[in-house]
Amino acid sequence: MALPTLTPEQRAEALKKAAAARTARKELRDAIARGDETIPAVLDRAKSDQVVGKTKVADLLKSLPGYGPAKVSQLLEQTGIDASRRAAGLGDRQRQALLDALK
Repeated sequence: MALPTLTPEQRAEALKKAAAARTARKELRDAIARGDETIPAVLDRAKSDQVVGKTKVADLLKSLPGYGPAKVSQLLEQTGIDASRRAAGLGDRQRQALLDALK
């Protein structure tokens, strides 16, 4: 499937929109790292908040203090969540398993 041809104005707008989304996801991860946001609260907003919903669960977990790539991979494997899963794509059972594992 070929990508649509964009005018320079459309391309600039798309690039600006993508940069804003990346910035919003970075701010979310920083808020989690500071302790301003909790994983349960963030996951509650995943279905309604597009920024949260499109953020990978692994990235959210790596934002937690003390959770690096190895610990996050182990946690995701333990809960049966694919490493590429986004927050909005978590099922109820996966979400609950993740929250139980974080306690």
